[in-house]
Amino acid sequence: MSMQEQIQQALAALEPQHLEILNESHMHSRGQESHFKAVVVSPLFAGLNAVKRHQKVYATLGELMGSFHALALHTYTPEEWAAQGAAPDSPSCMGGSKHDRHAH
Repeated sequence: MSMQEQIQQALAALEPQHLEILNESHMHSRGQESHFKAVVVSPLFAGLNAVKRHQKVYATLGELMGSFHALALHTYTPEEWAAQGAAPDSPSCMGGSKHDRHAH
């Protein structure tokens, strides 16, 4: 099972009405499953600020969090998602990857 599938399977516990996991590793490092974007729409986020929502996602992922480098999170309640309809694009990577070789 790919890391993307493992993340998607774990986040199903949040009872999402919409769940999208994108593997954005190609934008950052070569041949590694390291960077992901998650769009999670769940009624469980109602009344929670962004930090609390992200903490809920991290807790749900548990040990999987140590298996990849980055997760861009976009969390919405169903009402927010209906109003917004799409998550913003991820920014370009500004830093190197631990898998890149640096010339001295």
